[in-house]
Amino acid sequence: MIGNFPFAVCMILIALGLWTLLTRRNLIKLAIGITLIESGVNLFLVTLGYVRGGVAPIYTYAPPGARMVLPTPQALTLTSIVIGLATTALMLAFAVVIYRHRGTLDAGKIRELRG
Repeated sequence: MIGNFPFAVCMILIALGLWTLLTRRNLIKLAIGITLIESGVNLFLVTLGYVRGGVAPIYTYAPPGARMVLPTPQALTLTSIVIGLATTALMLAFAVVIYRHRGTLDAGKIRELRG
């Protein structure tokens, strides 16, 4: 029923994130681009773990012969979400500190060394 739609959405999210990283110079937009890439990868992991009619492995009263869902992609996705949240918070904190010291969020102007 869902077919290849989630995989197409994964590719779109990752492509939008890469496009944002390659074309934008604002630090906040760069952080958004990295978050888009992380979301695409997380969706890809969840999509790989999908089993039609699958039963959660925690469910103890599963009927005999039922197909179980592999919990590894779900655990990897949860770990990736937590790491992504911490990474995004760190990037935004760096952006705030850079803005306070340099007065701009433009990555091109930040690279200039002031002697």
